[in-house]
Amino acid sequence: MTERFLRYVVIDTQSDPVSPTSPSTEKQKNLGRVLADELRAIGIHDAHLDEYGYVYATIPANTDKRVPVICFCSHMDTSPDVTGQDVKPQIVRNYRGGDIVLPADPTQIIRAAEHPALRDQIGNDIITTDGTTLLGADNKAGVAEIMDAAHFLVHHPEIRHGAIKILFTPDEEIGRGVDKADLKKLGADFAYTVDGESAGSIEDETFSADGAVITIEGVSTHPGYAKGKMEHAIKIAAAIVDRLPKDTCSPETTEGKQGFLHPIGISGALEKATLGFIVRDFTEQGLKEKEALLESIVKQVMKDFPRSSYRLEIKPQYRNMKEVIDRHPQVIDNAMEAIRRAGLNPVKSSIRGGTDGSRLSFMGLPCPNIFAGEHAFHSRLEWVSVQDMEKAMQTIVHLAMIWEERA
Repeated sequence: MTERFLRYVVIDTQSDPVSPTSPSTEKQKNLGRVLADELRAIGIHDAHLDEYGYVYATIPANTDKRVPVICFCSHMDTSPDVTGQDVKPQIVRNYRGGDIVLPADPTQIIRAAEHPALRDQIGNDIITTDGTTLLGADNKAGVAEIMDAAHFLVHHPEIRHGAIKILFTPDEEIGRGVDKADLKKLGADFAYTVDGESAGSIEDETFSADGAVITIEGVSTHPGYAKGKMEHAIKIAAAIVDRLPKDTCSPETTEGKQGFLHPIGISGALEKATLGFIVRDFTEQGLKEKEALLESIVKQVMKDFPRSSYRLEIKPQYRNMKEVIDRHPQVIDNAMEAIRRAGLNPVKSSIRGGTDGSRLSFMGLPCPNIFAGEHAFHSRLEWVSVQDMEKAMQTIVHLAMIWEERA
């Protein structure tokens, strides 16, 4: 599995939020082709990459029982936040504690004090980058784990299981991971994304998410004769950002079940400017409150610019999957038993973010998230341990067995 992972991370699969195409970047298909070829080489004959960059595959059932069809899903793309080109992974073998200085940029240090999960990694082998790129463990760790579990199940027919579906998606990092997923073709009853953090974790709850775009129409005049006339759209936008709460309601001031308003882009000129936000909360009411706060701030600012105007557009992105998962308790129960059989204590938690499972759950495919072992994602300090990846692979195999046993 380590060998697979090291091959996958050097393939640049960064997605692009600005691109209108599906997938957003053609290079994501480079990994998709590799995975489809490897699945066919394993003996999974229907494995294929479709035109939108999705990889589908089926491990046929080898039991006479009527077992629900289970899908394991991971995304192939990496975050646009940090470059994923020319990834140079390194393995810190038999980690003995302390900070890890990344070799190509000594200013990039995985500090033990800032990464408490390192305390559980003494004696393990930790994979990092050289400090110049992200690693791509989010979510190529999950991809490698599913691939290795598929190899194991195919080559151990004595392990009884129902039909197992595999789905690798593009563009998860930009919120479009299941836009073109064909659930009829997939044919699964339940699913698990393998895209979580610490070993043993299972997540049945995510943020609910909206996007907000504010368009400001200012008043343009010649700057030499602008007194009392000009209303600068960029300055209006800047004033809106400046009035956002300083001590609450932002990613840098919240944790746990607290949501936030987060500006993600600003662009424009004198006459017109655009502000982009993401809005996150675990409840619909929380989303509405934050969107109302944002509009109240905009209205306050606009009072100082009486001849300018604004438009606020709210677009739903995904919703808290707990609403769906709670209707199917066996999905969580089976996962927790699989984690125990892998030798870990299961820990149920919430995601301060979203996964493909958020969307899949509301598309009719209940889909919680199980751990892949990735840490410090979306950064040059990203890392994963080989031993945690092995535990994730074992959890997948046990899940396949447990669904068959309990059918």
